Amino acid sequence: MKPRARLLSLFAGAAILACSAGASFAAATVINVTEDGEGGGAMSLKLDPPTVKAGPATFAVHNDAMTEQHEMVVVRLKSPDLPIPVNATKNRIDESKLKSLGEVSDLKPGASGKLNARLTPGTYLLFCNMKGHYEAGMQARLTVTP
Repeated sequence: MKPRARLLSLFAGAAILACSAGASFAAATVINVTEDGEGGGAMSLKLDPPTVKAGPATFAVHNDAMTEQHEMVVVRLKSPDLPIPVNATKNRIDESKLKSLGEVSDLKPGASGKLNARLTPGTYLLFCNMKGHYEAGMQARLTVTP
């Protein structure tokens, strides 16, 4: 084989390997999370979409409130009907009794943040654990399918 043909053959082989290696990495599913609500009123945490396939995911979180700071915590529930451990004296979830996948904390009004996670099939709870926010409605469940 001539040197030029050998070089072209090597480049073609490298290109095929690069393409096939890249194909094994799936793009992360983006889950949009919108937090809203002001102190003393109703609060919300909305997911889009509420159901995703297992694999890498990026939670794109936005605080839509005008004056209230929020956060987003993600935990995988052992079962969909698992009682959530709320500490009534602190008006917060006792996070030490749940396994967190991570959080986007201290989101000022109008701010955004991201959290990357690898999701396995099951039910996940997303919530804001600022004092009183969970009980005011800042919670949503995410279903992850195989």
